[in-house]
Amino acid sequence: MTTPAGPERAGTLAFVESPVQLLNVLEWAHHSRTGPGGTGADPAPGTPVPGPREAPPPWRAGVPRQPGRHEADHEADHEADHEAGPGGGPHDAPAAGLLIVVLAPHDPMTRGQLRRMTELARDEGHRVRWEEARGGPGAPLSTIASLAGPLRAARRIVIGDPFSRYVQLLLTITRARDLVVVDDGTATMEFVAQLARGERLVRWHRHRSGRGALGARELIFAPVSASARRRLTPNDRRTVEVFTSMPVEAPPGVRVVANEFAWTRGAFGPPRLTRGTDLVGTSLVETGVVDPERYLTAVADLAGAHGATRYFAHRRESPDKLRAISARTGLEIVRPELPLELIARRGPIGRTVLSFPSTVVHTLPLALVGTGVTVAVCDIDPAWLTEDASPRAEGFLSGVTGSARDVRRLRYVPAPPRSSMA
Repeated sequence: MTTPAGPERAGTLAFVESPVQLLNVLEWAHHSRTGPGGTGADPAPGTPVPGPREAPPPWRAGVPRQPGRHEADHEADHEADHEAGPGGGPHDAPAAGLLIVVLAPHDPMTRGQLRRMTELARDEGHRVRWEEARGGPGAPLSTIASLAGPLRAARRIVIGDPFSRYVQLLLTITRARDLVVVDDGTATMEFVAQLARGERLVRWHRHRSGRGALGARELIFAPVSASARRRLTPNDRRTVEVFTSMPVEAPPGVRVVANEFAWTRGAFGPPRLTRGTDLVGTSLVETGVVDPERYLTAVADLAGAHGATRYFAHRRESPDKLRAISARTGLEIVRPELPLELIARRGPIGRTVLSFPSTVVHTLPLALVGTGVTVAVCDIDPAWLTEDASPRAEGFLSGVTGSARDVRRLRYVPAPPRSSMA
């Protein structure tokens, strides 16, 4: 089901496909209105950050709207709550008429988090248009046709995933003079590096057969991808901005703006801290980078060594894998309804948060500045990588860890064999 086409006029059009992308669009819009730091500079480490001036709605403060209901039930409710018109709230959108277009994925957990994030976006006064862009064979063409008018009229385009073939196709239609790329996690680091080198846009974990040869689908889509890369390259007619919390060096002509998570800090928290340790999950098994059994063993060893009690699952982690983690470790599995930055900020959260190399080792220290939470990261042992992992995987993951600021580095020490633990 897609939103009917209407006479939409948006100075800025944003395309998102994940909850993290939508969060960072909200951060970008906030930054556009208020400037760096929101109302001032970031606090020094150890300085408490004030919460919102007014009490948030109960669900925003951490109380679910209907406690005890399963995610599938929430999803069914929200499917009926479809945005049927161009407006998404009682106020005009800030940031020069921001219209957020959600290109809905199939994954139920991602859809659920996106629904929660659209509620936050509407609370901020933005308009939201939910597109069932993958709803069937004819959905892509229908979606593109309905978005052609707004794409041509928009003065600025904001995107969350420059590697997305859907987004690359939409970029070939736009006439916007200003393009903004917001974070889609650590993939932003690879995007900026590839843009600077003039390379094809290829996700870091995608395995290339042969000597960099293109697969059949990539070969067919190569002209569109090349066109999108050209449009993401600044010239005298077009500006390109990257709004990011990742450590990147700006390619020639690209403006890099720091995402300080000022909106998140102002809208949520500060959190209540527990005495325990929380472990953050990763989808490296699901993307074929890390061997499942090696990952399960590492999680068990880390949880035992550091006394972790909760495991915050990545939205893409499979139910079978999570059941195996729970059975082996006894960890409480938490499937967040919002991106982890917001979950951690509203609390409760452990005084120590453990993670493997991932986006959160860059974002959580920013979202939790001044709260007393320590973020620790454990490197991925090269022996954990699968035979099908991209040749770039080891170097990329090492770079994610090595470039993280304000985190504690952990050395992985395997637990001794059970036979020796008498």
